[in-house]
Amino acid sequence: MKKYIDTGKKDTRSGFGAGLEELGKTNENVVALCADLIGSLKMDAFIANNPERFFQIGIAEANMMGIAAGLTIGGKIPFTGTFANFSTGRVYDQIRQSIAYSGKNVKICASHAGLTLGEDGATHQILEDIGLMKMLPGMTVINTCDYNQTKAATIAIADHQGPVYLRFGRPKVANFTTEDQTFEIGKAVLLQEGTDVTIVATGHLVWEALQAAETLQEQGISAEVINIHTIKPLDDEAILNSVKKTGCVVTAEEHNILGGLGESVSRVLVKNHPTPQEFIATNDTFGESGTPEQLMEKYGLNAAAITSAAQKVIKRK
Repeated sequence: MKKYIDTGKKDTRSGFGAGLEELGKTNENVVALCADLIGSLKMDAFIANNPERFFQIGIAEANMMGIAAGLTIGGKIPFTGTFANFSTGRVYDQIRQSIAYSGKNVKICASHAGLTLGEDGATHQILEDIGLMKMLPGMTVINTCDYNQTKAATIAIADHQGPVYLRFGRPKVANFTTEDQTFEIGKAVLLQEGTDVTIVATGHLVWEALQAAETLQEQGISAEVINIHTIKPLDDEAILNSVKKTGCVVTAEEHNILGGLGESVSRVLVKNHPTPQEFIATNDTFGESGTPEQLMEKYGLNAAAITSAAQKVIKRK
């Protein structure tokens, strides 16, 4: 069994900042816009090096999306930055009408997503953003798992033509993917081979899935772990190849069970290869205030919950 090492906990939003800084050096068409959250989005280095390519919009997120759409007409590649709640729910009309409908090349970069926002509470812990964004025609949806992958994804989406939603978080989490990785949009990453159960995870739940696989291994259960960093377009082939071997699957995400990764996987399975599935996700609920660890435990979004779901789904084969 392959062992993954946490090289030092880092927040994924800092991975975005590092990727944006790199783009500032290598792609002159990249511009950045922010809705009064420069520090939270880690945009400082990009701004320091490229002040003429940064636009502080203020607390006017809808205006930011409209400006970003306009900038693409002149060949610019705008990266918008604010919290996930404000990047989607607050500005859905502007994204739909001004960006998605006309396929504008805007990169919507969203920090502080999910329950792990923690103490800020339910009003800021958006758990429906993936569903909102994946339903927009032509929108690519990416949810990265650690600092290194977020940095690589930030750099990669600049070369992708079309609108992208890039989701990441605030807390420091395990940093375990390789520093020199090549990020391929729409291509799942097989982290661990197994024969008894497939665990398909995204975002912060990928590390938890690896921890669950270790526990299952101790119980004599061989778990295959797949990192789905791109929820749309989904890597159907990787999922189907795995479940045809294992015969069952657990999906794990820091998102509402309605409209997230789990439902996308279900669609693939029911059309191609019906398979027993268990879901790790929030169950049609808002969040609440608490530490990220407390909330992930209460809402069943951790390694223990994934382990239990794997044991359960194996019995359904």
